[in-house]
Amino acid sequence: MINIDSGNKELKRIPLYIQGLDENIQGGVPEGHITLISGSAGTMKSSLAFNVLYHEALKGKICVYCSLEQSYKSLIKQMINMNFDMTKASLVIINDLAELRTVISKLKSKGGGGLVMVDMGCIRKEIKDVKTADNKSWLNVIKNVIKRIKEEANCNLFCLDSLSALYVLSRFENPRIELFYLFEFLRDLDVTSFLISESQPQSSRYSEFEIEEFLCDAIIHLRLTPFRRNVVREISVVKMRSTACNNDIFSLEFKHSRFQAMYGGQNPLL
Repeated sequence: MINIDSGNKELKRIPLYIQGLDENIQGGVPEGHITLISGSAGTMKSSLAFNVLYHEALKGKICVYCSLEQSYKSLIKQMINMNFDMTKASLVIINDLAELRTVISKLKSKGGGGLVMVDMGCIRKEIKDVKTADNKSWLNVIKNVIKRIKEEANCNLFCLDSLSALYVLSRFENPRIELFYLFEFLRDLDVTSFLISESQPQSSRYSEFEIEEFLCDAIIHLRLTPFRRNVVREISVVKMRSTACNNDIFSLEFKHSRFQAMYGGQNPLL
């Protein structure tokens, strides 16, 4: 017989660090959730995910940001331009799998939090024997890296940037089955995950195969909306399990080194 605890326990949550939005989602994303961050180009998907991992690393957590296309140098430069103080984040770079053991030892010896950036672009250049025609090889490389960091350094948060790049790199023959096992892998690791997904402007789809939308626990949608002679960034929480959230559309800005969501519905506040 399975014992079901009927007690109303308060979930631990990870803030999105967006002033004006966290207050409308009971403080943040429940720990262990898999969140899809969906939007077209220029909507600040990567910046939003990085913002979460950066602040959680400052709180003492081990956070892994896996970039499949953008180099770590480009990403770091982008974040420095947004006034993120990278000297505070205990930044560690993995651009060579041969250094993985050394990186993990460094994380363990330092104690406290750390922000691990995995540059798969550099790793792909170094590894010659992994064929991109094999639809499982590169996905397995990514899974093995995050699993090692989880087991040996207790990774708390993980971001994959992006699912769209993963689909090009690892050609899924049966997306429904292969995505199911990917999502289950992340759940079994017991990490809070953010998966970045490219979507087309004005599209009602938040992911490439749509099955991702059913498998994930939360969907955060970012979009660009023309307003008079401006283009305004907007954000909405389409779905978030175990959360009483406000699903309205908020205008999104990055000012004074922080994200702010302003309540404005379809007509954003300017």
